Amino acid sequence: MLTLLSAPLLSGTLAAATNTLAWSPKTAMVMIISNILAIAIAKQTVQIQNAGAMPPSPNLFGGFSIGTILGATSLGHIVGVGAILGLSYIGSL
Repeated sequence: MLTLLSAPLLSGTLAAATNTLAWSPKTAMVMIISNILAIAIAKQTVQIQNAGAMPPSPNLFGGFSIGTILGATSLGHIVGVGAILGLSYIGSL
């Protein structure tokens, strides 16, 4: 419940928020490329790639355990969000 005191604070906060980029195939490609890059980095740097629970088909993800897959794709999403925000800021997306 908003009170009269918090309404100006909320409207000022909303006015300072930036516009977000709408989804498009370009943003999807940036995210896909970022995830592929992160998986390639994980393939080269993770020392024990198959430690922990394995997916039903071990060859499905190149011998990665579920933890390695989640870690690599999490890094890929962080890199992807940064790339999408950066590219949209300079006007490339």
